Amino acid sequence: MSIIAVYVDDLILITETPDKMCNIKSALASRFKMKDMGQLHYCLGVSIVTEYSKIKLSQKQYIQMLLKKYRMLDANPVSTPVDQNVKLVKNDGHSKPVNSVQYQSMVGSLLYAAMATRPDIAHTVSVVSKFCASPTTAHMTAVKRILVYLKGTLNLSLQYSVGDIQSQLTGYSDADFVNDETRHSTTGNVFIMSNGAISWLSKKQTTVALSTTEAEYVALSSAAQKAVCLRSLLDDLHIDISKPTLIYEDNQSAIAVAMSQNTVQKRRKHIDVRHHFIQEAIQNGTICVHYCPTDHMIADILTKPLARGPFETLRTRLGLV
Repeated sequence: MSIIAVYVDDLILITETPDKMCNIKSALASRFKMKDMGQLHYCLGVSIVTEYSKIKLSQKQYIQMLLKKYRMLDANPVSTPVDQNVKLVKNDGHSKPVNSVQYQSMVGSLLYAAMATRPDIAHTVSVVSKFCASPTTAHMTAVKRILVYLKGTLNLSLQYSVGDIQSQLTGYSDADFVNDETRHSTTGNVFIMSNGAISWLSKKQTTVALSTTEAEYVALSSAAQKAVCLRSLLDDLHIDISKPTLIYEDNQSAIAVAMSQNTVQKRRKHIDVRHHFIQEAIQNGTICVHYCPTDHMIADILTKPLARGPFETLRTRLGLV
Protein backbone atom coordinates (compact mmCIF):
# COMPACT_ATOMS: atom_id res chain seq x y z
CA MET A 1 0.00 0.00 0.00
CA SER A 2 1.40 3.41 -0.95
CA ILE A 3 0.82 6.54 1.14
CA ILE A 4 0.09 9.77 -0.67
CA ALA A 5 0.93 13.00 1.15
CA VAL A 6 -1.20 16.02 0.29
CA TYR A 7 -0.01 19.51 1.18
CA VAL A 8 -2.52 22.33 1.48
CA ASP A 9 -1.73 25.93 2.35
CA ASP A 10 -3.49 29.27 2.77
CA LEU A 11 -6.51 27.89 4.66
CA ILE A 12 -8.57 30.78 6.02
CA LEU A 13 -11.08 30.19 8.81
CA ILE A 14 -14.11 32.40 9.46
CA THR A 15 -16.08 31.99 12.71
CA GLU A 16 -18.55 33.99 14.75
CA THR A 17 -16.48 33.91 17.95
CA PRO A 18 -12.83 33.31 18.98
CA ASP A 19 -13.92 30.23 20.95
CA LYS A 20 -15.36 28.58 17.85
CA MET A 21 -12.15 29.40 16.00
CA CYS A 22 -10.08 27.63 18.67
CA ASN A 23 -12.36 24.58 18.60
CA ILE A 24 -12.05 24.25 14.81
CA LYS A 25 -8.28 24.63 14.94
CA SER A 26 -8.03 21.96 17.63
CA ALA A 27 -10.21 19.58 15.66
CA LEU A 28 -8.14 20.06 12.51
CA ALA A 29 -4.82 19.73 14.38
CA SER A 30 -5.95 16.44 15.90
CA ARG A 31 -6.36 14.90 12.44
CA PHE A 32 -3.89 16.75 10.23
CA LYS A 33 -0.36 18.05 10.51
CA MET A 34 -0.75 21.79 10.37
CA LYS A 35 0.85 25.03 11.43
CA ASP A 36 -1.15 27.90 12.91
CA MET A 37 0.08 31.11 11.30
CA GLY A 38 -2.04 33.29 13.59
CA GLN A 39 -4.07 36.25 12.42
CA LEU A 40 -4.46 36.61 8.66
CA HIS A 41 -1.94 39.09 7.25
CA TYR A 42 -1.02 37.95 3.72
CA CYS A 43 -2.73 35.68 1.22
CA LEU A 44 -2.19 35.14 -2.52
CA GLY A 45 -0.47 38.48 -3.06
CA VAL A 46 -2.94 40.46 -0.95
CA SER A 47 -1.80 42.13 2.25
CA ILE A 48 -4.41 42.24 5.04
CA VAL A 49 -3.98 44.74 7.88
CA THR A 50 -6.44 44.74 10.78
CA GLU A 51 -6.59 47.87 12.90
CA TYR A 52 -8.95 48.89 15.68
CA SER A 53 -11.64 50.26 13.36
CA LYS A 54 -10.45 49.27 9.88
CA ILE A 55 -9.56 46.28 7.75
CA LYS A 56 -7.22 47.18 4.89
CA LEU A 57 -6.51 45.15 1.77
CA SER A 58 -3.69 46.11 -0.56
CA GLN A 59 -1.37 44.66 -3.21
CA LYS A 60 1.59 46.98 -2.77
CA GLN A 61 4.18 44.19 -2.92
CA TYR A 62 2.50 42.59 -5.94
CA ILE A 63 2.39 45.90 -7.83
CA GLN A 64 6.04 46.62 -7.01
CA MET A 65 6.90 43.19 -8.41
CA LEU A 66 5.07 44.04 -11.66
CA LEU A 67 6.83 47.41 -11.95
CA LYS A 68 10.18 45.72 -11.54
CA LYS A 69 9.34 42.88 -13.92
CA TYR A 70 8.26 45.24 -16.70
CA ARG A 71 10.97 47.83 -15.99
CA MET A 72 8.61 50.63 -14.95
CA LEU A 73 10.17 51.52 -11.59
CA ASP A 74 11.59 54.80 -12.92
CA ALA A 75 8.46 55.93 -14.78
CA ASN A 76 6.74 59.17 -13.79
CA PRO A 77 3.33 58.58 -12.09
CA VAL A 78 0.03 59.77 -13.60
CA SER A 79 -3.22 60.66 -11.85
CA THR A 80 -5.61 58.44 -13.84
CA PRO A 81 -5.20 54.98 -15.42
CA VAL A 82 -6.43 56.08 -18.86
CA ASP A 83 -5.94 59.03 -21.21
CA GLN A 84 -9.37 60.52 -21.96
CA ASN A 85 -8.11 61.88 -25.28
CA VAL A 86 -7.19 58.45 -26.65
CA LYS A 87 -9.78 55.99 -27.96
CA LEU A 88 -8.39 52.52 -28.52
CA VAL A 89 -9.41 50.57 -31.63
CA LYS A 90 -8.27 47.26 -33.08
CA ASN A 91 -6.22 48.82 -35.86
CA ASP A 92 -5.82 52.55 -36.34
CA GLY A 93 -3.61 52.15 -39.42
CA HIS A 94 -0.64 53.81 -37.76
CA SER A 95 0.38 51.70 -34.75
CA LYS A 96 2.82 48.83 -35.22
CA PRO A 97 2.26 45.30 -33.84
CA VAL A 98 3.93 44.40 -30.53
CA ASN A 99 4.85 41.11 -28.86
CA SER A 100 1.46 39.54 -28.08
CA VAL A 101 2.89 37.16 -25.45
CA GLN A 102 4.34 40.02 -23.42
CA TYR A 103 1.17 42.06 -23.86
CA GLN A 104 -1.02 39.19 -22.66
CA SER A 105 1.29 38.64 -19.68
CA MET A 106 1.02 42.29 -18.66
CA VAL A 107 -2.76 42.38 -19.07
CA GLY A 108 -3.17 39.12 -17.14
CA SER A 109 -1.08 40.48 -14.27
CA LEU A 110 -3.17 43.65 -14.17
CA LEU A 111 -6.39 41.63 -14.26
CA TYR A 112 -5.49 40.02 -10.95
CA ALA A 113 -4.98 43.41 -9.32
CA ALA A 114 -8.22 44.72 -10.85
CA MET A 115 -10.19 41.76 -9.50
CA ALA A 116 -8.60 41.56 -6.05
CA THR A 117 -8.20 45.04 -4.56
CA ARG A 118 -8.13 47.69 -7.30
CA PRO A 119 -11.60 48.38 -8.74
CA ASP A 120 -10.29 51.77 -9.87
CA ILE A 121 -8.48 50.10 -12.81
CA ALA A 122 -11.19 47.52 -13.60
CA HIS A 123 -12.67 49.41 -16.55
CA THR A 124 -9.34 50.30 -18.13
CA VAL A 125 -8.02 46.74 -17.80
CA SER A 126 -11.27 45.45 -19.31
CA VAL A 127 -10.71 47.72 -22.32
CA VAL A 128 -7.08 46.78 -22.98
CA SER A 129 -7.88 43.07 -22.58
CA LYS A 130 -9.96 43.21 -25.78
CA PHE A 131 -6.81 43.60 -27.86
CA CYS A 132 -4.83 40.59 -26.63
CA ALA A 133 -5.08 38.78 -29.96
CA SER A 134 -3.27 41.44 -32.01
CA PRO A 135 -1.94 44.26 -29.81
CA THR A 136 -0.23 47.35 -31.20
CA THR A 137 2.02 50.06 -29.80
CA ALA A 138 -1.06 52.15 -28.96
CA HIS A 139 -2.47 49.31 -26.86
CA MET A 140 0.88 48.73 -25.16
CA THR A 141 1.11 52.42 -24.29
CA ALA A 142 -2.32 52.16 -22.63
CA VAL A 143 -1.22 49.12 -20.60
CA LYS A 144 1.96 50.86 -19.48
CA ARG A 145 -0.08 53.87 -18.37
CA ILE A 146 -2.04 51.61 -16.01
CA LEU A 147 1.21 50.40 -14.48
CA VAL A 148 2.45 53.97 -14.13
CA TYR A 149 -0.83 54.94 -12.46
CA LEU A 150 -0.46 52.05 -10.01
CA LYS A 151 3.06 53.23 -9.22
CA GLY A 152 1.67 56.61 -8.15
CA THR A 153 -1.05 54.99 -6.02
CA LEU A 154 0.96 52.19 -4.41
CA ASN A 155 -0.18 53.09 -0.91
CA LEU A 156 -3.90 52.96 -1.67
CA SER A 157 -5.73 50.19 0.16
CA LEU A 158 -9.29 48.92 0.02
CA GLN A 159 -10.65 49.73 3.47
CA TYR A 160 -13.63 48.45 5.44
CA SER A 161 -15.05 49.76 8.70
CA VAL A 162 -14.91 47.03 11.36
CA GLY A 163 -17.78 48.53 13.34
CA ASP A 164 -20.06 48.39 10.28
CA ILE A 165 -19.73 44.67 9.48
CA GLN A 166 -23.50 44.29 9.77
CA SER A 167 -24.25 47.32 7.56
CA GLN A 168 -26.64 46.71 4.71
CA LEU A 169 -25.39 45.60 1.31
CA THR A 170 -25.87 48.40 -1.25
CA GLY A 171 -25.40 48.23 -5.01
CA TYR A 172 -24.80 50.74 -7.80
CA SER A 173 -25.56 49.98 -11.44
CA ASP A 174 -24.58 51.97 -14.53
CA ALA A 175 -24.03 51.58 -18.28
CA ASP A 176 -22.19 53.48 -20.99
CA PHE A 177 -24.29 53.39 -24.17
CA VAL A 178 -22.50 52.11 -27.36
CA ASN A 179 -19.14 53.68 -26.47
CA ASP A 180 -17.28 50.95 -28.35
CA GLU A 181 -16.29 50.36 -31.98
CA THR A 182 -18.44 47.21 -31.98
CA ARG A 183 -21.45 49.31 -30.84
CA HIS A 184 -21.77 47.28 -27.66
CA SER A 185 -22.46 49.11 -24.41
CA THR A 186 -20.54 48.67 -21.16
CA THR A 187 -22.04 47.34 -17.94
CA GLY A 188 -20.68 48.51 -14.61
CA ASN A 189 -21.82 47.62 -11.10
CA VAL A 190 -20.37 47.70 -7.63
CA PHE A 191 -21.62 46.55 -4.22
CA ILE A 192 -20.61 48.37 -1.09
CA MET A 193 -20.61 47.00 2.44
CA SER A 194 -18.89 48.32 5.56
CA ASN A 195 -17.95 51.44 3.57
CA GLY A 196 -15.91 49.51 1.01
CA ALA A 197 -16.44 47.71 -2.29
CA ILE A 198 -16.84 43.94 -1.91
CA SER A 199 -17.78 43.16 -5.52
CA TRP A 200 -17.42 45.03 -8.81
CA LEU A 201 -17.81 44.44 -12.53
CA SER A 202 -16.85 46.25 -15.73
CA LYS A 203 -17.82 44.30 -18.83
CA LYS A 204 -18.88 44.80 -22.42
CA GLN A 205 -22.49 43.75 -22.95
CA THR A 206 -23.00 40.68 -25.13
CA THR A 207 -25.79 42.24 -27.20
CA VAL A 208 -26.19 45.61 -28.92
CA ALA A 209 -28.61 47.84 -27.03
CA LEU A 210 -30.96 49.98 -29.10
CA SER A 211 -31.25 52.79 -26.55
CA THR A 212 -29.73 54.17 -23.38
CA THR A 213 -32.69 52.79 -21.45
CA GLU A 214 -32.10 49.29 -22.79
CA ALA A 215 -28.36 49.42 -22.00
CA GLU A 216 -29.11 50.57 -18.44
CA TYR A 217 -31.82 47.93 -18.04
CA VAL A 218 -29.45 45.14 -19.10
CA ALA A 219 -26.84 46.45 -16.65
CA LEU A 220 -29.44 46.64 -13.89
CA SER A 221 -30.44 43.01 -14.49
CA SER A 222 -26.78 42.00 -14.19
CA ALA A 223 -26.54 43.86 -10.88
CA ALA A 224 -29.67 42.12 -9.62
CA GLN A 225 -28.17 38.71 -10.37
CA LYS A 226 -25.02 39.63 -8.47
CA ALA A 227 -27.11 40.90 -5.56
CA VAL A 228 -28.84 37.52 -5.28
CA CYS A 229 -25.47 35.75 -5.28
CA LEU A 230 -24.06 38.05 -2.58
CA ARG A 231 -27.18 37.71 -0.45
CA SER A 232 -26.74 33.94 -0.52
CA LEU A 233 -23.14 34.29 0.65
CA LEU A 234 -24.11 36.70 3.43
CA ASP A 235 -26.82 34.31 4.55
CA ASP A 236 -24.23 31.51 4.82
CA LEU A 237 -22.19 33.85 7.03
CA HIS A 238 -25.27 34.48 9.22
CA ILE A 239 -25.45 38.16 8.27
CA ASP A 240 -28.96 39.58 8.26
CA ILE A 241 -30.49 39.85 4.76
CA SER A 242 -34.11 40.22 5.82
CA LYS A 243 -34.36 43.60 4.08
CA PRO A 244 -34.30 43.93 0.28
CA THR A 245 -30.93 44.85 -1.18
CA LEU A 246 -30.96 48.44 -2.41
CA ILE A 247 -29.54 49.07 -5.89
CA TYR A 248 -29.03 52.62 -7.12
CA GLU A 249 -29.60 53.44 -10.79
CA ASP A 250 -29.20 56.81 -12.56
CA ASN A 251 -31.65 56.22 -15.43
CA GLN A 252 -35.31 56.89 -14.61
CA SER A 253 -36.59 55.05 -17.70
CA ALA A 254 -34.68 51.88 -16.83
CA ILE A 255 -36.11 52.03 -13.31
CA ALA A 256 -39.63 52.38 -14.75
CA VAL A 257 -39.13 49.31 -16.94
CA ALA A 258 -37.72 47.32 -14.03
CA MET A 259 -40.64 48.27 -11.80
CA SER A 260 -43.17 47.30 -14.48
CA GLN A 261 -44.86 43.93 -14.27
CA ASN A 262 -45.42 43.76 -18.03
CA THR A 263 -42.42 42.32 -19.91
CA VAL A 264 -44.07 42.00 -23.33
CA GLN A 265 -44.73 45.61 -24.29
CA LYS A 266 -44.03 46.31 -27.94
CA ARG A 267 -40.91 48.40 -27.34
CA ARG A 268 -39.15 45.69 -25.33
CA LYS A 269 -40.28 42.42 -26.90
CA HIS A 270 -36.82 42.06 -28.44
CA ILE A 271 -34.99 42.16 -25.08
CA ASP A 272 -33.66 38.75 -24.08
CA VAL A 273 -36.01 37.24 -21.49
CA ARG A 274 -33.12 36.60 -19.09
CA HIS A 275 -32.71 40.35 -18.61
CA HIS A 276 -36.22 40.51 -17.13
CA PHE A 277 -34.82 38.74 -14.06
CA ILE A 278 -34.70 42.17 -12.45
CA GLN A 279 -38.49 42.42 -12.47
CA GLU A 280 -38.93 39.12 -10.65
CA ALA A 281 -36.29 40.09 -8.08
CA ILE A 282 -38.15 43.31 -7.34
CA GLN A 283 -41.54 41.64 -7.15
CA ASN A 284 -40.40 38.97 -4.67
CA GLY A 285 -38.73 41.56 -2.43
CA THR A 286 -35.15 40.45 -2.99
CA ILE A 287 -34.03 43.85 -4.21
CA CYS A 288 -35.37 47.38 -4.54
CA VAL A 289 -34.21 50.03 -7.00
CA HIS A 290 -33.82 53.73 -6.22
CA TYR A 291 -32.81 56.64 -8.41
CA CYS A 292 -29.33 58.09 -7.97
CA PRO A 293 -28.11 61.28 -9.72
CA THR A 294 -25.33 60.63 -12.21
CA ASP A 295 -22.93 62.82 -10.23
CA HIS A 296 -23.25 60.41 -7.28
CA MET A 297 -23.18 57.17 -9.28
CA ILE A 298 -20.18 55.21 -7.98
CA ALA A 299 -20.42 52.65 -10.81
CA ASP A 300 -19.65 55.43 -13.31
CA ILE A 301 -15.94 54.76 -12.68
CA LEU A 302 -16.51 51.23 -14.06
CA THR A 303 -18.04 52.25 -17.39
CA LYS A 304 -15.99 55.07 -18.90
CA PRO A 305 -12.81 57.17 -18.62
CA LEU A 306 -13.22 60.06 -16.18
CA ALA A 307 -11.38 63.29 -15.53
CA ARG A 308 -9.09 63.42 -12.49
CA GLY A 309 -11.55 65.18 -10.15
CA PRO A 310 -14.57 62.89 -10.56
CA PHE A 311 -12.29 59.85 -10.80
CA GLU A 312 -10.61 60.52 -7.44
CA THR A 313 -13.95 61.29 -5.78
CA LEU A 314 -15.51 58.00 -6.91
CA ARG A 315 -12.32 56.10 -6.12
CA THR A 316 -12.60 57.25 -2.50
CA ARG A 317 -16.26 56.24 -2.40
CA LEU A 318 -15.19 52.74 -3.47
CA GLY A 319 -13.24 52.57 -0.23
CA LEU A 320 -9.81 53.06 -1.81
CA VAL A 321 -7.95 55.36 0.54
